[in-house]
Amino acid sequence: MTQSLVLVLLGGAVLRITTVSNEYLNYVKPGFRYLLIAAAATVLVVGAVGLFKKEDGHRGPWVAWLLTLPVFAIFLVAPPPLGSYAARSEEAPARPVGALTAYTPLTAPVSTMTIGEFLGRAWGDPTKSLAGKQVRLTGFAVSSKNKGQWYVARMQIACCAADAVPLKVSVLGWPAPAEDQWIEVTGTWVPPTAGGPEPGTVAPELEATGVTEIPRPVEPYE
Repeated sequence: MTQSLVLVLLGGAVLRITTVSNEYLNYVKPGFRYLLIAAAATVLVVGAVGLFKKEDGHRGPWVAWLLTLPVFAIFLVAPPPLGSYAARSEEAPARPVGALTAYTPLTAPVSTMTIGEFLGRAWGDPTKSLAGKQVRLTGFAVSSKNKGQWYVARMQIACCAADAVPLKVSVLGWPAPAEDQWIEVTGTWVPPTAGGPEPGTVAPELEATGVTEIPRPVEPYE
């Protein structure tokens, strides 16, 4: 009976975060929503069938009911998306998944782009399309051990939070916001100096002209 109850609770918890709210986006890409709904409904039905089967008079030990506690925790306290703790390493950010080798010119006064695109342009665009262009990036603030520097970061996932990699841009010329605060950063790319570190071995730099605090977006990952 305990196993069936766990299945019912687990299926119900997943259905809640995929149909009643957008909390499932803390764990997977948006495209997995309907697969999660189908899987959760199947688990719930299997558990319900087990509950309504004819009892044989034997009940498991009370300790087995502790298995239900993690599922209740999903209902009560949904874990937040990955943030600064996962992105705090001073190592170079991972090369963005599927980075392009050629980019269209930036013609808007301020070009809004993902951090992944910014990294791709900064590291691998031979035309240096970022040079002298104002860009706007959205992410969360991450502190740095280097004085006068902090990062705007975002986690990039291929399918789910388990494969997340941090994408970071070093922000210069602006006071650091609170750790994990979501922000929009406007500024200009700082080209690496000749003889400096190889592209991709350190986070590219952005000279900030404005930082605005914003609520956490519905989709926290790139």
